[in-house]
Amino acid sequence: MPKLVDHEERRAHIIDALLRTAADTGLHAVTMRSVAIEAGVSVRLVQYYFDTKEQLLLAALTRLAARMGERIQARVQGRIQERVQVRARDRAGASGPSASPRDIVEAVLLESVPTDEESRTFHLVYTEYAVLSITDPALAGQSFLAAPDEMEDFLVGQLTAARQAGDTDPRMDARQEAVVLLAASAGLGLSVLLGQRTADDAVAVLHYHLGRLFTGS
Repeated sequence: MPKLVDHEERRAHIIDALLRTAADTGLHAVTMRSVAIEAGVSVRLVQYYFDTKEQLLLAALTRLAARMGERIQARVQGRIQERVQVRARDRAGASGPSASPRDIVEAVLLESVPTDEESRTFHLVYTEYAVLSITDPALAGQSFLAAPDEMEDFLVGQLTAARQAGDTDPRMDARQEAVVLLAASAGLGLSVLLGQRTADDAVAVLHYHLGRLFTGS
């Protein structure tokens, strides 16, 4: 019996090859052939799953965004697990721990810092996508360009909840603070990519600012 082909697995394999190639040579230099070579498959197979380079680029961006969401969720779950362990040691608190607004804001911002190879690839390639979309009609107007606005609104919601809970200065403007946080994290992420500072230094700066912002947590 012939082996069944897992098409989703093959698509993911090709997309991952594109991401590795883009991280090494730059998104502008990526071709269907270079992706095929990196994936160890034929150009015809790449074209079977993606009719054009633009389709492949957009599929890769969708995969990047999904993976970033998974990493943020993992960070939040990690903080919850830490609280479980603390409560077990202290034998205090009957109700189960949950993620605080600070936990969530911190998880989002820390994912803006390239701390490992996967996050470095994400930020490098995502930045190239954003720049390329300025001049490439096929990428301009795609939904990923709305992601910063969606993230800003999300942070506004978390900061508002923190203010209502008394975990921040009651005079804090959630919208303005969200803009500052996103700008700071993006700038820190870029500074790490450029070698201006280390990932540890960037993370320390974010923790410093969050420590001043969340005065009650």
